Order: sequence, then structure tokens, then C-alpha cells
Amino acid sequence: MVGIADPTPEAEELARNVGVPWFANYGQMMEVAGPREAMVATPNVTHARIAMDWMTRGLPVIVEKPIAHTIEDAQLICDVSRNNGVAALVGHHRRYNPIARRAKEVIASGKLGRPVAATVLSTWRKPDAYFDVVWRRQRGGGPILINLIHDIDLLRHLFGEIETVQAIVSNAVRGFVVEDTGAITLQVPQRRSRHDHRVRLDGRSLEWDLNAGESKHFPRQDADAYFLSGTEASITLPRLEIWEYRRGRGWHDSLTVERTALHKACPYAEQWRHFRALVEGRAPPRCAALDGLRTLEATLAVHTAAQAERPVRMSN
Repeated sequence: MVGIADPTPEAEELARNVGVPWFANYGQMMEVAGPREAMVATPNVTHARIAMDWMTRGLPVIVEKPIAHTIEDAQLICDVSRNNGVAALVGHHRRYNPIARRAKEVIASGKLGRPVAATVLSTWRKPDAYFDVVWRRQRGGGPILINLIHDIDLLRHLFGEIETVQAIVSNAVRGFVVEDTGAITLQVPQRRSRHDHRVRLDGRSLEWDLNAGESKHFPRQDADAYFLSGTEASITLPRLEIWEYRRGRGWHDSLTVERTALHKACPYAEQWRHFRALVEGRAPPRCAALDGLRTLEATLAVHTAAQAERPVRMSN
């Protein structure tokens, strides 16, 4: 790390504690520190402007999720990245969790058969103090754009592009302008067979962050949040349990379960290792700017579908 650019006193203290230069703005850091790449972890509305300033100088960036505040800004990042031949990675960190990598291998191997449905649960209680921050009570600060976007991105990573979105949301629990609960149905085209399978996210104590052990901030629970079903078998995440009929083919027969030892690694550290490999030309981007745009589009469509009370079709 060659520097931290952030105008707040807290950032200045952080830079002092870790022993790197502090800059009040990123322009100063560009000129003085001479970085080779940058992490953009600023407020969402500033992502596009800052990322483009770096990329037009030929410097790769990793942009925290969501890639941008709007589809238009996300498209600008994609265009500048492509036109300048400069990498732009989006920080959807779950893709780097070994659990997710193993699940993708199982699905790609055909062990599940034809994917039929995925049910994802995200049900937890945020402390009251969390909402003392004003923007978390306003539009754009709720669980759809802050939390659900992770689930949508991981489902895209596992199953492919989303075709349509349906949603119901509510703010009845806390009464803020922003939503606090929701039920979402995502439809993904099954390209191999021309049939569709549905991916459904229900709700908002079963939750990836609490169960996958990605962060020490959350107590880990031995439970699953993802239930991915196919015509031949099903797999749960994060425990990686594969359920299947090894004898017989129906509900009168006994199911067997195979549990894979949990793959432990910090996805944030793995994401940085991947970014370095990307910058050095040793790996293609695992979540490029266009991936970030597609995930943002599907996430924003949840709001649109809920307000319109009808399905929304993606532009893929």
C-alpha cells in the first residue's frame, strides 16, 4: 500500500497507524505516491467519476460493490475500461470464497442434473443503532442494494444471467421509507434445454454472512442459507451437503447425504490476490465491470418490479 486518500480525520489516523502516507484527496495521491492500481471504496455515487479518473491514466481499479449508483454510471465504467484496455474489477467478494468455488464446480460437473430451483434465505436482525445513520433509512440504503446484491451476484455466478425479476417488498417492521423485508423470484433461462428454472430469494437467522464465516464480526452458525436443487441431486451452502438418491428415484426411497469439508479462506484476501494476478496479466477477471453492471441491473430491477407489481425483464 502506498497511501490512503480520504478526507476524514479517521482515515488520517488509520494511515498513521499502518504507516502509509495520507492524502486529503485521491488526486494528490495520484501525483505524489505514484500508485500502480487502486481500490475505490467511496460512496456509491462517486464510484464512476473516481474509477474513470484512474483508468484514463492507465491504472487498473477494483471498485467496491455496487459498481455504481446507476446503470448509466456503471456503463461508463465499462466503456472506459474497454476503450482504454484497463482492468476494472468489482468487489463482489463471495465469488472468491472456496465454498462458492466448490459449488460452481459441482454444478458445472452436472452432478445436480438439470438445475430446477434455488431457495436462498436471508433472515437476520440488524441492531437498532445501525439505523442511526440517516442514509440507511432512506431509499437505496436498505437490504436490497446493501445485502441482496451479494446473493444476486452469487446466483448469477452459479447459474448464469437473470431473465426476469418479480418482487414484493415491505417496510412494515421498522416503518422507514426504505424496505426491511422482501420476497423475490428470479427466472434464469436454461439454455441447454430451452426450459426455465426458477431461482427464488425468500425473506431477509439463516443468512450467508452468519453461516459462511467470512467475517469475524458475525458469530458463525452451523446452518445453511442456500438450497440449490436439480433433477439428480441438491446441494446446500455453505455446508456443501449433496443430497441424492443413490438407490431408487423417488420420495419413497432413502436419500443419502455427502458433506464436503468446509473450505476455509478469507474471500477478501483471495480477492486481492486475484486482483494482483489480474494486474500482472496472470488471470482473467473473475468479476469484471460488465459483471458488476449486470448484477446492479438485476438488483435495481427488484425495486422496479415491486413498485410496478409486475415482472421486469432484463436487457441481457
